[in-house]
Amino acid sequence: MADKIIKILSENDKEPQLRALAEDYSAITFWDKRGSDNNNYEFNIVVPAEYVQALTDKIQTALGSEKGWHILTLKLESIIPRQDDQQDVGGNENAKKLVSGEITREALYETIEQGAKFHTDFIALVVLSTIVAAIGIINDNLAVVIAAMVIAPLLGPNLALSFGVTLGDRGMVAKALQTNAVGFGLTLILSISIGFLIPAHSYVDNIEYLTRIEAGFSAVIVALASGVAAVLSLTSGISSAMVGVMVAVAMMPPAVVFGLTLGSGQLEASYGAALLLGVNIICVNLAAQFVFAFKGIRPRTWYQRKKSEQSIRFSVMFWTLLLLVLMALIFMS
Repeated sequence: MADKIIKILSENDKEPQLRALAEDYSAITFWDKRGSDNNNYEFNIVVPAEYVQALTDKIQTALGSEKGWHILTLKLESIIPRQDDQQDVGGNENAKKLVSGEITREALYETIEQGAKFHTDFIALVVLSTIVAAIGIINDNLAVVIAAMVIAPLLGPNLALSFGVTLGDRGMVAKALQTNAVGFGLTLILSISIGFLIPAHSYVDNIEYLTRIEAGFSAVIVALASGVAAVLSLTSGISSAMVGVMVAVAMMPPAVVFGLTLGSGQLEASYGAALLLGVNIICVNLAAQFVFAFKGIRPRTWYQRKKSEQSIRFSVMFWTLLLLVLMALIFMS
């Protein structure tokens, strides 16, 4: 696991507190540097990656009353000589659960927040992804459908929704809900229009269409597993894994099929597509909630944690109830 450099910039010398924290979390090495005018102070800590989050939280607490401070987390390419990997590491054991140490809560927030933002690029991605998915389904072209999956504009807002609930961040939750509503709404409007214009007999026998008008219990398992993979890939910093996740738990193709069936008047088929779409949305959010909890991701302060606990309980109960309802509908159908 890669080591990290935590760089603390402040106006005042905090060497005793920062040195003590570095030693508490078994820093590999640390050093400080003072500006020539003695008004700028810099303290650097090289720390095992699994302790970055816990140490960052402690530093924020130590500097909280000060003004003009900044904490920078930098990737360390190499260090020579290295510590023995088997060396006993002290510090807060709970830190090992925090995002596996590969990315801090703050960095994860910045990454996921991008998926909750509503802007022209998001609209363009939704429009393009909808058109590409519709073309792939109508022409029964798997490669084109996968292209729409990889664009995946609807995955980001759903992950942001779960992350906002985990942190009790109402602002992020509100933005994620708004972006989700716009994304799904625009997808349905476009796909319904396409379904109204394109004769249904030209694609109703296509495999890419038929596989998305039926939802089975296997779809629930795949969606849950993919939701877990999505959050793990984010929290572990393995961005390359996201492509596979986007394909496995794609929301765009079933959303487009739902719109196509509504536009062409195929109400029975639209029911199956709606079930599959609902399963994917619910499982992604439910899996994300459990993984965020398992990884120990939570607000930094006690007050914020108390606020988030209620929203997490309500969210888990809500998604679980919806999933049970959908599973009952799948069983009956």
